Amino acid sequence: MFSYNRKLIQGKARSLKKRDIIYNQEWKLKTHFSGKSPPEIFVGRFTYPHVNAGILSPDSFENTEEMSYPEIWHEKNFSIHDILSRRNKLIYGRFKADIKKKNKFLNIMQELSMAHKSVSTEFFLKKTPLNHVEINRYSPIIANPAPLENARLQENPTINPKIDYIVSDIHVKATESMKELYNYNIPITNINKILSAGLLGLRSQRKLVPTRWSITTVDDSLSKALLKKIRYYQEINDILLFNAEYNGNHYEILLLPDKFSLEVIEIELINGKVWQDYELFYGRKTYAENVVGAYYANRLALCEYLEKIKKQATAIFFREVRPEYYAPLGVGILRETSREAFNKTPEKFNTLDEALQIAQSRLKIPITNFIEKSMLLKEFGKQKKLNKWF
Repeated sequence: MFSYNRKLIQGKARSLKKRDIIYNQEWKLKTHFSGKSPPEIFVGRFTYPHVNAGILSPDSFENTEEMSYPEIWHEKNFSIHDILSRRNKLIYGRFKADIKKKNKFLNIMQELSMAHKSVSTEFFLKKTPLNHVEINRYSPIIANPAPLENARLQENPTINPKIDYIVSDIHVKATESMKELYNYNIPITNINKILSAGLLGLRSQRKLVPTRWSITTVDDSLSKALLKKIRYYQEINDILLFNAEYNGNHYEILLLPDKFSLEVIEIELINGKVWQDYELFYGRKTYAENVVGAYYANRLALCEYLEKIKKQATAIFFREVRPEYYAPLGVGILRETSREAFNKTPEKFNTLDEALQIAQSRLKIPITNFIEKSMLLKEFGKQKKLNKWF
């Protein structure tokens, strides 16, 4: 787990709230309010299968989609301060739920999860929301929780016809439904919410999915689907290097001419802690328990690029976590940062040493720290290829 300073984050959140109250006297924590849900839902995982679930909304109606979507945060280059100030305005009306049983709030949560635009919603809370920030490395920050008394939609959600069609099909497995939504260019964040709300898959298998699990499931399933084609493509011809940085997350991504394999190595600059997971040509059989959700977010971005160029390669992600990344923003921003890297023109090299030297010029950590940990670099070039003999 990265060394996030929880007291620092809580303090920043409280100072943001104090500032917002000073400059906007109408914004305060209430038990009854109306606002536009981004749309946003959250399903917890503790005490599974009996979990906390709920919907989130601010006490406002403007630009609320900016409070929810990592795709928007990255596109608009929001700072951590920008994101915290927006997340801090969301009030989390939550309720107890059994993952497979209906309750009076499930329908409204499911309708919100299907929407692709913010939805006006009225909230009645049992208590004043706690002035508290829930910190989680794996999903966006959740603030201001309170037990939900009642809620109702004040307008009909705007739902993409493709989403409506897929959700209505109770005879298709969840994996196939995710692929179809993805191929129809539905944003990953929307697919996460629809899966989390228990709206995908065979009728008998539908259930609420904790948000943390749904995020990883979508990234994992979509990248596996792409790999079924990628493993048959020709290998790249050159050594390629990509890079990107966002809010203290710096990536150097190395692609080597070889069969598909993947390794993600993360090192925290402030204390040198290392997290690492990898897979070979035929994939992983166990969860990437060190890098966790970021591993699958990185793999999806990689597979999107390889599918685009119709090639396969060995890929090594070097992630340098800098002190600027003082609050966890969820793995969605890491997916978008990796996508940004692959949208750039790659640097090409004749030798591995040349590529590593250029990567070092942008890293603050000695690149030998990554090289010494890498399983794939130890193996690269050991086996002669047939074309080397002709």
